[in-house]
Amino acid sequence: MPSAASNAIRDDHFGRIGPNAVTRVAEALWAVEGAQWVDRIFRAADLERYLSNSPSQMIDEGEVTRLHRALRETLGDDRARTVGWIAGQRTADYLLRHRIPHAAQIAIRALPAGLGSRLLTAAIARNAWTFVGTGAFASKHGCPTAFRITNCPICRGQKSTAPCCNFYAATFERLLARLVHASARVTETSCLAMGASHCTFAITW
Repeated sequence: MPSAASNAIRDDHFGRIGPNAVTRVAEALWAVEGAQWVDRIFRAADLERYLSNSPSQMIDEGEVTRLHRALRETLGDDRARTVGWIAGQRTADYLLRHRIPHAAQIAIRALPAGLGSRLLTAAIARNAWTFVGTGAFASKHGCPTAFRITNCPICRGQKSTAPCCNFYAATFERLLARLVHASARVTETSCLAMGASHCTFAITW
């Protein structure tokens, strides 16, 4: 399994996260809550500059943490989960359009689901540095397969009575459903915000 040290391979990006964790949240907020809530939440996170100049490069993971905290504190848990889920779906769609080579997508779809899942998981693990920052990603194949994020930047420093990393769950589920099995489902079964040592995502199909 990858460890926290594996993320340090990319020293130039250590502690930084791809901009989808911000830009897709803005898009989801516009779609679900409207302009007033977009402005309010981005101001609360001190990120209103991104509304006029969307980030296109890796950003400080602290900005991602602040935005997702502001999302929950401003909207409440249920509405924040809805926005996070839609933002995660949009992130997966972006990755399918722009980041995962078409040939690789064809190859994964051609495999039995178990093998396709292993191939996709390996790709996710190699690129985990782009979405977990100083956290760590690991996986374990089985029934169900499990993804684990330690020191998760989405819910870091928060408290919740229910799992709140819908952004990640939706991203994983959309990728798996499009590439591995149409019935793929991802459920967060433990969460750092609930006092767990890491966030765990159970994958079934």
